[in-house]
Amino acid sequence: MAAMDNRGTLLGRDADGLLALRQSVQMRTSGQPGPSPRDDAGRASPGRETGGAGKRLFDIAVAGAALTFMLPLLLATALLVRLTSKGPVLFWSARDNGNGGTFPMPKFRTMQAGSPLQPREQFTTAPPSMTPPGQFLRRTSVDELPQLIPVLTGRMSLIGPRPLLPSDPGIYERRLLANGKLSRPGLTGLAQVRGRNNLTARKKARYDQFYTDHWSWRLDMWILWQTVKVVISRAGVL
Repeated sequence: MAAMDNRGTLLGRDADGLLALRQSVQMRTSGQPGPSPRDDAGRASPGRETGGAGKRLFDIAVAGAALTFMLPLLLATALLVRLTSKGPVLFWSARDNGNGGTFPMPKFRTMQAGSPLQPREQFTTAPPSMTPPGQFLRRTSVDELPQLIPVLTGRMSLIGPRPLLPSDPGIYERRLLANGKLSRPGLTGLAQVRGRNNLTARKKARYDQFYTDHWSWRLDMWILWQTVKVVISRAGVL
């Protein structure tokens, strides 16, 4: 009974849906129903990041390979941004690192220099200060590719809770659910494949905490696969 109360406190009305998601991921990736023997072993201890050294090595290998493979696309995008508007090619913003601090996160600039900084969800339509290629870069998620650099340097991970602006209301929601476990901010994450910008701050926080509590390699691989599908379909992108 205590376990059910704790589950309800943590996940609220989304508890059943999130637990069903966990079972779905296990069945799709292992081909067998029922709990995985790695679930408990893969969960992070308080004060320790999910995945440990293995996850970090995976980030380095994939981010390094992706930067090398996508170099022509990165250079072409940088040239496009430079030629279509005044200002730097990359836009750096301070982001919450999930551990009481911030770090600088890059994106290809999609707004005119000097535009106000605010979460995408606060824009009901494309703002007039967006650069000519800005909407295309956002819809295709190409503007996010420079974040492979902080993944390579260790400030981010390929998969984890998305790093938020310090003013984002989602930070408050995350802190309400925090239980001492840590996940490095991610280039993509569970919330991004379950609704992305269409989710409320509270629901995003619940998905982020669910990921931290139930991390496993199976879940990471499932999120990567779902990310490819979301990018292609552009579902939930603002």
